[in-house]
Amino acid sequence: MSTTTGLRRATDGVAQPRATTLELFYDLVFVFAITQVSHFLLEDLTWTRAAQAGLILLVVVWSWNFTTWATNELDPELLGVRVLLLALMLASLLMAIAIPEAFGDRAPLFALAYVAIQVGRHTFLTFAAAARGTNQRERAGRILAWFVAAGVLWIAGAFADGGARTVLWVLALLVDYGGPLVFFWVPGRPRLSGASWDVSPGHMAERFQLFVIIALGESIVITGATAADHALDAEAVAALVVAFLGSGALWWLYFTSVGRIAEETIEHAEDPGRIARDVYTYLHVLLIGAIVVSAVGDEVVLAHPTDVLHTPELLAVVAGPVLYLVAQLLIRLRIAGTLSVPRTTAIVACVLIGLLGTQVSALVTAGLLVLVLVALIVWDERTARRNALDTAHCG
Repeated sequence: MSTTTGLRRATDGVAQPRATTLELFYDLVFVFAITQVSHFLLEDLTWTRAAQAGLILLVVVWSWNFTTWATNELDPELLGVRVLLLALMLASLLMAIAIPEAFGDRAPLFALAYVAIQVGRHTFLTFAAAARGTNQRERAGRILAWFVAAGVLWIAGAFADGGARTVLWVLALLVDYGGPLVFFWVPGRPRLSGASWDVSPGHMAERFQLFVIIALGESIVITGATAADHALDAEAVAALVVAFLGSGALWWLYFTSVGRIAEETIEHAEDPGRIARDVYTYLHVLLIGAIVVSAVGDEVVLAHPTDVLHTPELLAVVAGPVLYLVAQLLIRLRIAGTLSVPRTTAIVACVLIGLLGTQVSALVTAGLLVLVLVALIVWDERTARRNALDTAHCG
């Protein structure tokens, strides 16, 4: 017998929900948004532009993130939820369109679209998708209050100038990202905990895995588009192959190791809400950011394969793999409570290659980075095979 109430998914006697076609359709906007962020950073590889791109990416991922948590509970096959997702998709498209001028003339469009997404979604969750007096309404109402508070800062910053805009938007981002850390504490209300969130591990894992695919897909697109604009001499073809192998290595390291372990851990955890918050809500943001930076690095190498790179370009090439491995290291630390020695070693090796990159060509630097990733894959595969044999012998 179904326990679905209103717009929520059935939970009793029902298999783990999977991503629906509407959720996949919704994700298409974020393919465009991630591409916009990459191009925004590529236009000007400076610390200022990198910080701005980082803020924009945090906003983009945060808006997708909370919609994913919402559809983990809501049923996208129902009319009201479909209308909600399509409205959020339109607002997300407007936000993505504004990205190139998010710190310029389109700041109001960027901020207003983002606030509309967050406040609109959780107004729906609070008053349309949850009955009075339920945990669902209490939880959604608190998140709504935090989004409204942050929204005031986002909108004020959109109409401010220069440094004032940056300060207001950083404060707004701190409010947005600080909420889950304290489980959206509100004075005078009982404290919530990870147990207050209903998590379907299979659906949650699938949705975040799909977002990783979106980011990796953007790196493939940017690699192909850049290669198409250049003469395909031997150096260009070699750079294209290295970029593709790098993207493939990032996929392999996530989907055959970290992504699978995260899903299994959350499925069997006593407090899945807390672990899902840490692993998906926070640490996957760093993972996605690393893939975006890797895509930027791939374009740099494709454009200048035989050049010894200047510091900004070299940092873009090296920072992607380093940040990706750091994100995986932190995810494993959160899940298992121990540091991964192979990943720590790989991070050190990538940093050393970055130092070498001041003396050798971009293609050599990128090739060495890919070799480190491939070596880590080989280690993971051998370890998994050895563990499987040990398990079989014990059985």
